Amino acid sequence: MNIGTASDHSGLPPKTIRYYEEIGLIKADRAPNGYRDYSETHLHKLAFLHRARGLGFSIEECRQLLALYEDKSRASGDVKELAEQKLVEIDRKMLELRELKKSLGHLVEHCHGDDRPDCPILDSLAEGLAPQ
Repeated sequence: MNIGTASDHSGLPPKTIRYYEEIGLIKADRAPNGYRDYSETHLHKLAFLHRARGLGFSIEECRQLLALYEDKSRASGDVKELAEQKLVEIDRKMLELRELKKSLGHLVEHCHGDDRPDCPILDSLAEGLAPQ
C-alpha cells in the first residue's frame, strides 16, 4: 500500500512516516515504480510506534522498544526497566510542572492587572537582565 493508505491505517501523518523511515525506525519496501510500499508488518510497526510515542517514549526509546519487540529472546525485565525509567522521568516532569505552576501562580496573584505599567510578572522575567 502507498504512504497515504498507510497513514490512514496507522493514524500517523505521511510526514511522520517519512521521518521514521529517514531515521531508520522502519524501512518501507519499494514498488517497481520506486514508490514506497507498506505491508501489514509495516502498519503494525507504525501503530506500535504511534502508541509508544503517545505514552511519551522518545524516538530513541522507541527504537529500543521496537528492537526488544522484534527480539523473541528478549527478557521482559528489559522492557519493564525501560518503562520504569520512563515513569521516573514522568514523575520528575510532573514535579517540575507543579513548581512552575506554583511560581507562576504566585506572580499572577501579585499582579494588579490594571492600567498601571508596573507588573511583577514582567519584573520577574526581566530579573538579571540589563535595564532598558
